[in-house]
Amino acid sequence: MANSPQAKKRARQNTARFAINKMRRSRIRTYLRAVEEAIASGDQSAAAAALKAAQPELMRGVTKGVLHKNTASRKMSRLAARVKAVS
Repeated sequence: MANSPQAKKRARQNTARFAINKMRRSRIRTYLRAVEEAIASGDQSAAAAALKAAQPELMRGVTKGVLHKNTASRKMSRLAARVKAVS
């Protein structure tokens, strides 16, 4: 348990930051789920549009420190390949 004023403030900041990061992660997952659903439906134009909407959201996650750069790039690459393969 935090005892010093500095540690108490740090605990408050960590709680607030956790909530913000959780919100961002959830938002990113929502965009990725939309791409997955579009791929599953077999509609390539909808999947491409969903991917185009998800890309900036993923990169925003990188700049905000929620995702590692390589993780976001890997996810984008794999999704793009799957969208391209939709017939």
